[in-house]
Amino acid sequence: MPISAAAFSAVARLLADEARRRGLAPPGFRSPPRLADAPRTIRRQGDSAVVAIRRAGRAADDVIADMVEGVLVANHVSGPQAEQWRAELAASATLDEPHRPPYPNLAKRRAT
Repeated sequence: MPISAAAFSAVARLLADEARRRGLAPPGFRSPPRLADAPRTIRRQGDSAVVAIRRAGRAADDVIADMVEGVLVANHVSGPQAEQWRAELAASATLDEPHRPPYPNLAKRRAT
């Protein structure tokens, strides 16, 4: 099952929150990558990174796995620590539960 743009954004926010909680710098996420054949790319700009993920034609689990891997690669995390955090980050990025919008009052402001 593919991942929608809204779900992609929700996962990006969840992963950014988890990365910050662990003292990591959360990368930016975008879709699709500039390279037509690449499922995932990373572009570094100074101290920050942007991870581009291909969503089209891919299962949501594969996209989320690439997003998690992007957080680790952007922060140069490897070895046993990467294995542990990979599992924990993936668990935090589940789409099984409904996610609260990040700005709950925005809809109210637009309606008035």
